[in-house]
Amino acid sequence: MITLQDLLSTLKQVIEPSSGRDIVRLGWIRDLKMKESPAESANSDAQMSFTLLLSDPTLSFARSVKKVCADLLAETYPGVQIRIEQDSPMIGLGDDFRIDGKPAERGPGEGVTNIIAIASGKGGVGKSTVASNLAVALAAEGYQVGLADVDIYGPSIPTMFGLESAKPRVSPERKIIPLEKYGVKLLSMGFLVDPDKAVIWRGPMVTSAVKQFLSDTEWGDLDYLLLDLPPGTGDIQLTIVQTVPLNGAVIVSTPQRVALADARKGVGMFDQVSVPVLGVIENMAYFTPPELPDKKYYLFGKGGARALAQDLNVHFLGEIPLEESIRTNADEGTPVVTDPSQNASKIFKSVARDLVTQVEWRNAVRPATKVIDMVRG
Repeated sequence: MITLQDLLSTLKQVIEPSSGRDIVRLGWIRDLKMKESPAESANSDAQMSFTLLLSDPTLSFARSVKKVCADLLAETYPGVQIRIEQDSPMIGLGDDFRIDGKPAERGPGEGVTNIIAIASGKGGVGKSTVASNLAVALAAEGYQVGLADVDIYGPSIPTMFGLESAKPRVSPERKIIPLEKYGVKLLSMGFLVDPDKAVIWRGPMVTSAVKQFLSDTEWGDLDYLLLDLPPGTGDIQLTIVQTVPLNGAVIVSTPQRVALADARKGVGMFDQVSVPVLGVIENMAYFTPPELPDKKYYLFGKGGARALAQDLNVHFLGEIPLEESIRTNADEGTPVVTDPSQNASKIFKSVARDLVTQVEWRNAVRPATKVIDMVRG
């Protein structure tokens, strides 16, 4: 029996030559479907179909990729009927290209394949620590990664990357040039304001700052842009879904009931704005003393986030232990995932790989997320 996972694995063999990246990683596969033949032993009535969504139809490879895919699938799955559509969000070319018939603003999505929100229902659950380590883990896997700290009131990324005194440059085109460390392009309000002074802004100012972060930054080509959101379900979260087409969101929670109740609200918020939740991560899941490596002490409860994910029919990405090295590395500006000898490093890398799988699956089988037009009654 041919599965959709089989088809995705096969299509990963198709490489776009100018970037060296496969077409699944590039997010070109959409609306993937497989209809099996009634008799499992016969493929003659089986049908597979998908759409090639070309971000840039001017690429020379765009003219041949459809045939390359068709030939590969026909050779791998003989007898299966193959239907491939080809589409692009761009209508017309050049500097004044249009999207869906309307003049297109060159926003954060240009050159960025996947935009992922890292969110939590409440503060204190280690969301920024998780976001930082996931970003570095993805970069270590060979992906081009950016991390935007859009927690305007409490930015953490400068400390976690040891860049408290660093300032980004501005290009001649008046674009912010992100800082870079551990292979991750970084932007945070903490780079732009006095770290000893509180940011005291009303909602409209915060909204404007977030939009500028996302639209006026020279991110370049990225596989993943992670957005480290502030906790809760307020103005900044709504601004994000109004400004960029998120590929999905990740919810971070700790196991105790008070955190899980807010995590449930976070999942509900993304559901309401039609942004798929790619998974739930349980942080501070258990404590293992260094002298007792086979012991796990569940200080905040056992398996709460896993149970929540199951209850909400959301993928569970994994458990991050409560380890001193995670805290000390963050304080020293070296995310723990940079130290391969640490157990937490291995776990973060495993979670990052699972996240990639979920993103690729979501891109291939679900409709693209659209910017939400929020109208207040």
